[in-house]
Amino acid sequence: MSNDVGVRLKAVRTLRNISQRELAKRTGVTHSSLSLIEQGKVSPSVSSLKKILDGIPMTVGEFFTLDLQNTDQIFYAADELKDVGSNDLSLKLVGYNRKNRAMSFIIETYPPGADTGHDMMAYRGEEAGVVIEGEVEVIVGGQVRVLQEGDSYYFSTTQPHRFRNNGDRPCRIVSCSTPAKHF
Repeated sequence: MSNDVGVRLKAVRTLRNISQRELAKRTGVTHSSLSLIEQGKVSPSVSSLKKILDGIPMTVGEFFTLDLQNTDQIFYAADELKDVGSNDLSLKLVGYNRKNRAMSFIIETYPPGADTGHDMMAYRGEEAGVVIEGEVEVIVGGQVRVLQEGDSYYFSTTQPHRFRNNGDRPCRIVSCSTPAKHF
């Protein structure tokens, strides 16, 4: 039991980016005592554990129920993004492998002449984005606007919509939509 508490304490402290010395300073528990607990050589009393957890801050209940084994990937290198686009349109989906993804966060690249298709799209949800390079024509319902670098949009995706690059250089957009599209 003491080893489990020690391993868990070290994991929680590391997760919260708190050094042993900092935690000792916050709680009045000696640095050496914290080290011995984390090594599983000493088992803290319930009152000592509560005192240590107050310095994090965290309740005893949170300490024992916190999921330290979350296996979802957090960081993605550029070459790890899955391209879910088609034809010339590149749609690099961040977090494609997360099981319970609640949103679609996409880096979109439209080469000159590329578009999302001749037919307008519509589905339940919302979408927002910002143009980070080039320009793109966005049609939402009956509104048409050419957006340039720094311009952004936000609309209900129940409105028919379409994107196309009529310019002579690539357009890049960073967008987010809900609910998540599962490609």
